[in-house]
Amino acid sequence: MNFTAIDNNGTVDGFCIIKSIEKRISSKGDTYLDMILGDKDGEIIAKLWNYNENIHGIYESNQIVKVRGTISVYNGRDQLRIDRIRRTNDDDCVSIEDFIKSAAYDDKQMYNELLTIAERFLDRDLSLLVTTILEDNRLNLLYWPAAFKLHHAIRGGLLMHTLSIVRLAQSVCKLYPFIDEELLLSGAILHDIAKISEFEVSETGIATGYSVKGNLIGHLVEGAMTVRGTAEKLGIDEGKALLVEHMILSHHGEPEFGVAVRPLFIEAEVLSQLDAFDAKIYEMRESVSGVKNGEFTGKLWFLNDRKFFNTGRNDFDKEVNLF
Repeated sequence: MNFTAIDNNGTVDGFCIIKSIEKRISSKGDTYLDMILGDKDGEIIAKLWNYNENIHGIYESNQIVKVRGTISVYNGRDQLRIDRIRRTNDDDCVSIEDFIKSAAYDDKQMYNELLTIAERFLDRDLSLLVTTILEDNRLNLLYWPAAFKLHHAIRGGLLMHTLSIVRLAQSVCKLYPFIDEELLLSGAILHDIAKISEFEVSETGIATGYSVKGNLIGHLVEGAMTVRGTAEKLGIDEGKALLVEHMILSHHGEPEFGVAVRPLFIEAEVLSQLDAFDAKIYEMRESVSGVKNGEFTGKLWFLNDRKFFNTGRNDFDKEVNLF
């Protein structure tokens, strides 16, 4: 946690986000708040004893606050005893991106790049289909994560994951010019679009769970339904829409990963491979960068329970090169 030390007695203050909060009653019958506070550097357990909402105010999860208190060790872990707490205001000049792990690039920049790519398609049906769906979902796309817990489960992660696959697709098409680039890019841009309805997401851009629609339908089927509905509304060629629907339905590759059908044409298979590649690259980086040079990670289930070795030769401060 990035707190500022006030004195030599462990007193600190600073801004943080409330990751969880619960009002409880102590053994003495006093009300207190049991919280987990965090920022980009980590998190800490915090207690506000003798809590009175008329004095201290009312707080909730995903709220940014300023606190002052004393850090001590309890049961082997740091714990903050809060003396003062308040909500932030405009004069504090803080934003949610300061406290939540976010995509490496500006959300509007990533969105505009995807929109521009689709606008330039020579196939006007595919261009209209993709741009319309992007524009219909713009507000959510600007902060939505790509996952609940795994790859790109960060603010703006969906756009970052999508643009990463688009860049991979563009490179593949240069190497293999027989691939239909506009069809592949259409699938790449829209493959996870229905994650917007799959997760419950707070304004922080962090998913808190799956929605009813996410549990009952999932983003593969919902994404294909979105494409079909949009294509019918716009009068887009049914055969072209069908190809994009198939790419969305099949991009997880295997039935065990939720697909209704395996990829059955070249662009669908390429999309499936690129999606898995980008997800694995992200998870490998996150896992390996979390251990010291010369050490192994724990077992990584998404890589068949292999342990990965930190060779010490990777510069994990370098971000994916999207622009």
